[in-house]
Amino acid sequence: MTEDETNLVDVAPGSPHNNIMSEVVAYVMGLGLALILTGISFWVASTGVLWGPGVATGLVVLAIAQMGVHLVFFLHITSGPDNTNNVLALAFGVLIVFLVMVGTIWIMAHMNANMGVSPELMNLQMQH
Repeated sequence: MTEDETNLVDVAPGSPHNNIMSEVVAYVMGLGLALILTGISFWVASTGVLWGPGVATGLVVLAIAQMGVHLVFFLHITSGPDNTNNVLALAFGVLIVFLVMVGTIWIMAHMNANMGVSPELMNLQMQH
């Protein structure tokens, strides 16, 4: 291999690239992995390959793998010291999404419990 060919494959996913070709190769690899994981997800959901109750767990595992591919290949999240701000921004975004989801579920659960017809009102309707 020549030095140029070595530079194409010698860059870790998410790391800064020194030429456009190595960047294109990394994006195409990420796209390929994302397409493969998406295809496997559809295949697992539409066939009986996994045990019925295990399909949800398999899909969660594939979704986490898909998120990892997107974080590394497309958002360039790495563990390098120069990437601290990106990781903190990602963690803050995950925190906000978690708070919104938990808050929404909490509000809906309390509305379901507190907005129903009271037993006294039901008794009055039954008597008339």
